Amino acid sequence: MCGIHGLFRLDGGRVESDVLAAMGRVTQHRGPDDQGWHVDGNCGIGMRRLSIIDLAGGHQPISNADDTLWLVCNGEIYNFRELRAELQAAGYRFKTGSDSEVLLHLYDAEGDAFVHRLNGMFNFALWDARRRRLLIGRDRLGVKPLYVYRDEGRVAFATEAKALFSVPGIDAALDRDVVPSYLSLGYVAAPRSIFRGVEKLPPATLMSIEGGEIRQWRYWSLPAGVSPEVSEGEWVERIRARMEQAVDMQMVSDVPIGAFLSGGVDSSAVVGYMARHSERPIKTYAIGFDGGAAEALYNELPYARQVAALFGTEHHEIVVKPDVVGLLPKLLWHMDEPLADTAFITTFLVSEFARKDVTVILSGVGGDELFGGYRRYLGNHYQRKFNRLPGAAKWALGFAADHLPADRHSKVLNMLRLAKGFLASEGLPADQRYSNYMKVLDDAQVASLLRQPGAGGFDPMGAAFARVEATDELNRMFAVDAETQLPDDLLMLTDKMSMAVSLECRVPLLDHELVELAAGIPAAVKIRNGRLKHLMKEALSDLLPDDILNRKKRGFGTPMGAWLKRDLAPVLRQLLSPEVIESRGLFQAGAVRDLIRAHEANRVDGTDSLLALMNLEIWSRMFLDHRSADDVAAELKQIAS
Repeated sequence: MCGIHGLFRLDGGRVESDVLAAMGRVTQHRGPDDQGWHVDGNCGIGMRRLSIIDLAGGHQPISNADDTLWLVCNGEIYNFRELRAELQAAGYRFKTGSDSEVLLHLYDAEGDAFVHRLNGMFNFALWDARRRRLLIGRDRLGVKPLYVYRDEGRVAFATEAKALFSVPGIDAALDRDVVPSYLSLGYVAAPRSIFRGVEKLPPATLMSIEGGEIRQWRYWSLPAGVSPEVSEGEWVERIRARMEQAVDMQMVSDVPIGAFLSGGVDSSAVVGYMARHSERPIKTYAIGFDGGAAEALYNELPYARQVAALFGTEHHEIVVKPDVVGLLPKLLWHMDEPLADTAFITTFLVSEFARKDVTVILSGVGGDELFGGYRRYLGNHYQRKFNRLPGAAKWALGFAADHLPADRHSKVLNMLRLAKGFLASEGLPADQRYSNYMKVLDDAQVASLLRQPGAGGFDPMGAAFARVEATDELNRMFAVDAETQLPDDLLMLTDKMSMAVSLECRVPLLDHELVELAAGIPAAVKIRNGRLKHLMKEALSDLLPDDILNRKKRGFGTPMGAWLKRDLAPVLRQLLSPEVIESRGLFQAGAVRDLIRAHEANRVDGTDSLLALMNLEIWSRMFLDHRSADDVAAELKQIAS
């Protein structure tokens, strides 16, 4: 596990090693144990290493026997032992016990097709000195991020965007064309980034530079078809077996390992399977919030304790009242890009807590996408029910929706929020309705906020729906999530927030073989009669008790909406004041003011939209105004006091 970076001079000039060293210093938090680089004329690759496997011998860059192939790799290859044995039988000799070294010899044996043999999370850069060719790539689901900058004279890449700005002549600037999409989704989807001229390499993608030509291609995609002939019982057995195997594979480590445990189905399943394959008690980590009713709504500690007791884990929990004002600048610096998902705060806090004991952590991220765990996946189910209502009832519900209050930090008001969301998109085609569910702000709201009309042309959700081939309604939604929200929101924040404290986070439920298996399951089997994750729960019935399997879902976030009305209200009003809004020149001050008032009056739940605006301003103060995170945090604390 580490951070990688590099530079290729298309103009033929030599790469300077001090530039690679500077890029590495920016991401030292990703790899505090070691650093290294290799320069060969116009190509240089570098890394920062967090030692996980082969602690003594896994230094990077790694080369082959005659130093014609050089590699830096971030992540873990879970099937490296099997691949290593196969390569050794074919005559290849290994210098180290590192999992990354198998990439070198597989590439030598199979060319670019080697990537199909890998089971893992990774990004890598491989320099083929014989061909003067650089190959970079990213894992199938996009667990590990990779940013790329290119102009006429060079291509630079890095695990974190901020490392690119250590290269002379590459400066941080806002890409105004992506602002409408950012406001819409609450994050910037690949291939774009918030930075002008900087792209994210999409998941399952390779890029090569050879002979002055840059090529980019996708090497994997989700299977499109389902298998209706397979019985539910057979699906249960297949899912159960692969899930357990994936967890077992991802427990490989030469350093202490643990698991996040919320007490939800996904994290509980991971912990349960870990316990089956460990001779010692699993270390588990849970988080809760100190405060009032809003904080209590996010407190899942009793469920986590129940699961910990069931599997005899060495359980640790932390109850926090976080200094959000002081945290936000630091966390957004680590994130590289602003976002509106409060889970990045929770993920950082529990990662920081776990890092005191362990270097590797397993997480249940991905289970909701894979097996239909989000309420938004029930849109078609409720649309069919709504269609059967008489016209007068439909009209009455639509009229009421316009006047219903909304607040996600109250059980009743949260249900009204969800009802308003459904009714706002009722009757639209399925793809468009789902896109609307995913939006932080709808198109009209975005247009009202922008001072100048958006450039248009960047619609990640529409593009994803156009690309996916799945015809099954639920699998179409998952395929779109796998190209947008999953890699560019959930996995991005999981990687950035865990690596901010030098903690490697693994996601066994996104094992690509399990993902491929799940993609072939019909919607009617995954969700049965409105029961979310029906099949997954049946598969876990021998592992988890009913009260864990069937309890109501709670997101892994924070009571941010309540904080924006209380503790963070002064900061929110200063960051989004008319003076600040006018000086940035992006938004209409009046529209921002109206959004704040509507949220405070519970007319709308503006948590995500206000956080998107607020975080964009904090991000701007650091990356555009060139202020340190500590400086911005001190300013915000003074405002809050």
